[in-house]
Amino acid sequence: MSIDGAAADDMTYVQKACAYITRGERELLAFEGPGHDGLQIPKGTIEAGETPREAVFREVAEESGLGALADTRHLATDVWRRRPARRYVRHFFHATVHDPRDRWTHTVTGSGEEVGAEFEFSWVDLPADEEFALALDDYVHLL
Repeated sequence: MSIDGAAADDMTYVQKACAYITRGERELLAFEGPGHDGLQIPKGTIEAGETPREAVFREVAEESGLGALADTRHLATDVWRRRPARRYVRHFFHATVHDPRDRWTHTVTGSGEEVGAEFEFSWVDLPADEEFALALDDYVHLL
């Protein structure tokens, strides 16, 4: 039995791809999404047969509508706990984009549970003053 009450063999590990997308030197793309308090970044579950890098491109397109990312590089991978028997293996990437919009709403595409949800995107000045939902700001300092 582990410290948090879940047996090691009962543990579920979910692979996630997370995208820090910047515009210029000091702006980070973020959105307010339903179901979570605080800002988020594009992220999602890595599908079977998909690499974390492939997943980050797919998730960004599905959640934000952005399709042209530049200079995409891996920043960090961690294991994050949200529930006792579930761990999230989070792969964080940094990419840059040249998009003139300051704000937009995108309806999520793809096949996940968020399909049809509307996310309100805007740029947050770095360093970000407020905390992000789900500890998604853990590696902002690496930008």
